[in-house]
Amino acid sequence: MSTLAGKQTRALTVCVTIAVLIAVLAILGMTVGAVTLSIGQVLDGIGGGKNAFIVMQYRAPRVAVSILAGASFGLAGVFLQGALRNPLASPDVVGITKCAGLGAFLAGMMAPPAWAIWAIPAGVVSGAILGAALLLLIGRTFGGGIAALALVGVALGMLAQALIQYVMVIFPTRADQSMVWLAGSVYGSSMTDVLVLGLWLFACLPLVLFAAARLDASGFGDETLVSLGMPPARLRGGLIVVSVLLCAGAVASVGSMGFLGLLAPHAARLLVGPRARHLVPSSALMGALALSAADLAGRLVALPNEIPAGIVAAVIGGPYLIFLLIKETGRHE
Repeated sequence: MSTLAGKQTRALTVCVTIAVLIAVLAILGMTVGAVTLSIGQVLDGIGGGKNAFIVMQYRAPRVAVSILAGASFGLAGVFLQGALRNPLASPDVVGITKCAGLGAFLAGMMAPPAWAIWAIPAGVVSGAILGAALLLLIGRTFGGGIAALALVGVALGMLAQALIQYVMVIFPTRADQSMVWLAGSVYGSSMTDVLVLGLWLFACLPLVLFAAARLDASGFGDETLVSLGMPPARLRGGLIVVSVLLCAGAVASVGSMGFLGLLAPHAARLLVGPRARHLVPSSALMGALALSAADLAGRLVALPNEIPAGIVAAVIGGPYLIFLLIKETGRHE
């Protein structure tokens, strides 16, 4: 009992600490821009002072979208890793993010400019759902095992990336505006973006709670799940669907962010352990912290210019993925 209480206390401490760090980064993020503000001026602006317009209309939405989208990627990653029982799985690694990006890219290219505000989110959701459907259907053709799903996902991601590059070569003049979005950026976020993403996550909340309650069971083998009365395909398919919905909402808001869905669950698992009741909230917080930090770093490194947050995340996540691959290879030798 004391051990259980200790784990709960540790998880609570970790979550509170991460939340405090997110708040600190949020305040710092609102000091950076064309007009540099002090922390006091930011706090005054939040309270309705003379800098309220800059803080609340431009910088606060950017910070809020970073937090919400980062949390979405973190949750999407932890559910996908549970579904595939693979610590290297994440929405970008198995192709879901790239399929969503392909859908958005094609929608932005083909739709009239006036329709872009609706066409791109619709393209994201369509691409993510189609990618997940292909992942499940093709994976089932090869037996529906964990290895099959992972390999099919990687292949789909490579195909989606190749199609994006092909379209960019065919229509180079129309592809310029999509480059920053494909790299992943929270630049230009508005209160509308915050509201839409917040409502999407609120709508997904019942599914998140439902998936979190079954995440621990996904670690069992298929025979054990059958003996417990849980169809393995339905359980893993449900986790993938929730991951896809969360990923689609985040990609529609900030573009294709690489490796956040991989980094956040791993960091959370190291801090609080594998139990879903601790892992799920801490993964969401770690995702929010990671994207907030990536956005702030991208804004500070190349002042007065900006480096998209997705590029910063990829610079960190790429070497980390290599480290995990080496670690997993050594474990199975």
